[in-house]
Amino acid sequence: MEQNKLDRRSFIKLSAVGLAATTVGVAWTREESELSAISEPDGESPHRWAMVIDQAKCVGCEQCVLACKAQNDIAPDLTWSRMRKVQPVGQQEVYLPVQCMHCEHAPCVDICPVGASFYRPDGIVMMDYDRCIGCRYCEIACPYGARSFNWEDFDGHNPAVPDWGQPEVPRRPRGVVEKCTFCFQRIDRGLEFGLTPGVDDAATPACVVACPRKARTFGDLNDPDSQVSKLLANHASYRLREDLGTEPRIYYLPPDAHEEEDRA
Repeated sequence: MEQNKLDRRSFIKLSAVGLAATTVGVAWTREESELSAISEPDGESPHRWAMVIDQAKCVGCEQCVLACKAQNDIAPDLTWSRMRKVQPVGQQEVYLPVQCMHCEHAPCVDICPVGASFYRPDGIVMMDYDRCIGCRYCEIACPYGARSFNWEDFDGHNPAVPDWGQPEVPRRPRGVVEKCTFCFQRIDRGLEFGLTPGVDDAATPACVVACPRKARTFGDLNDPDSQVSKLLANHASYRLREDLGTEPRIYYLPPDAHEEEDRA
């Protein structure tokens, strides 16, 4: 008889698992056309935003990470941007900043059972936090490890504020996945006032503005005169996991120990 009994804690655990499975199951039974309408871009945009990161200039100072945490009001134990130290080139230390790649074919969008991950018309991959059910499928599907799950309510002080900026977006609720948004709020506000993202700081992602070495460049791939278009046209570049066909919107200019050219 004792083996057939469940204590209260075990019962709660099993009930939670069952509820989660039921929730996901219900989500998957929704009409495919309905979910497609949610995740696909609504309308058209003349812009196609992208970022170029010059590894020859990045020194791993993480000022970009701190600015991101401040402007997006991210909890101290979460991050939307990570700095990795990789294999040196010659005598040069090399760093690889990694964040959401805003892929043109994003696995996170494809796998979300409720359409909480979706594309904007300009290609930015966004999150609908009200729609998110916290299943974390997107977090697992992302090949770049760019998403973080919000386990707790963040109601304390943000240590990155005010030294690295002021929050511009609301804090996310507990139980959702969060990630980089290319600081869409700065882009949209800037365009409304006639500013140019990638040129005017107020309309440019916080990480780009904060970089003291100008290792990050932001702009419109649809504009051949934008700085990102010029950099990609004139320099060798690569993207992470291009073999997966995700078509990321973050490009890297690789370091070269023998290159003295200024890639400004």
